[in-house]
Amino acid sequence: MKDTLLSQMTAKAAGLLREMVSIPSYSGEEDALSDLIEKKLGAEGVDVNRVGNNMWALAYPYNSEAPLLMLNSHIDTVRPSQSYTFDPFNSSSDNSVIRGLGSNDAGASVVSMIETFLYFRKNVLPFNLLLAISAEEENSGPNGMKMLYPLLPKADCAVIGEPTKMVTAIAERGLIVIDATSRGVSGHAARDEGVNAIMIAHEDISKLASYKFDKVSPLMGEVKISVTRIEAGREHNVVPDRCTFTLDIRPNDQYSNEEIFYILEDLLKSDLKPRSLGNRCSKTPDGHQLIECARRCGFPLYVSPTTSDWIRVPLPAIKMGPGDSGRSHRADEYVTVEELREGIKGYVTFINNLNLKR
Repeated sequence: MKDTLLSQMTAKAAGLLREMVSIPSYSGEEDALSDLIEKKLGAEGVDVNRVGNNMWALAYPYNSEAPLLMLNSHIDTVRPSQSYTFDPFNSSSDNSVIRGLGSNDAGASVVSMIETFLYFRKNVLPFNLLLAISAEEENSGPNGMKMLYPLLPKADCAVIGEPTKMVTAIAERGLIVIDATSRGVSGHAARDEGVNAIMIAHEDISKLASYKFDKVSPLMGEVKISVTRIEAGREHNVVPDRCTFTLDIRPNDQYSNEEIFYILEDLLKSDLKPRSLGNRCSKTPDGHQLIECARRCGFPLYVSPTTSDWIRVPLPAIKMGPGDSGRSHRADEYVTVEELREGIKGYVTFINNLNLKR
């Protein structure tokens, strides 16, 4: 790809991203942003299929005998932190940086994938290309990829766009969130009455601090458990009869989420309630065309500690995109125009080198 064309594509991507940042698109509230992107793609001659606030399109000519690669990223955002030092919906006029909510996670991937998709509409591939832009990724909502995926043309593999500095994630950990409740008996603190629910919770949390799951993954390492929240008591002189705490668990590929939950149920005294057991680990087997292509392109490989729409896409996949995961869900989010340029260049290079066969 010539530098002049790459510069033009980068400028278009940056312009669209500035428009996107100006439109609030919280999970479940992406209507206006979906309207904008649908209009922009339509103006490029793309036949856009809209499913709620999700969109998908195929690059033509379409060959029903050829394999299909899906490019996917999401347009929804979390709500802005109160620590922002600028308006999260009013992008800076700085030509080299795009600031604002969703600029990095995952607007940068969205616009880079759009430009890549448009490029390959004019540069025909030996396989088919599908662009899928999803909603409700951040909250794992029912009207995002869960709704979209069953309606898409059947893909053979996918590239998931998230801020990874264009480093290639070949696997990602799953996620289990458990709400735990320890139960005691209330009493007056001065008279040694009751059974203190805080102490029951303390005993359980101490067990978790020293507990090791037997199976360690060569790829993902150990199962990781963090206590991220605890609450108990209302009066200084009353022994609390209830203490709640939250567990954030990052599984490995050696256990199912159900197995981890049952192990913890047997280990702890507290009552445990999982919010979901569906956020599984994802991994693409070594030797798959996606991984071999990443190696040919010289892209570093790693295991991502965070989840994405990959968990809702039962396909071999990699996760890769411009931006930095460390800026996600934090105040003063931004992405540089140079990162967009490298994102577009990286996606085009990857797809040009992909030897995709069924």
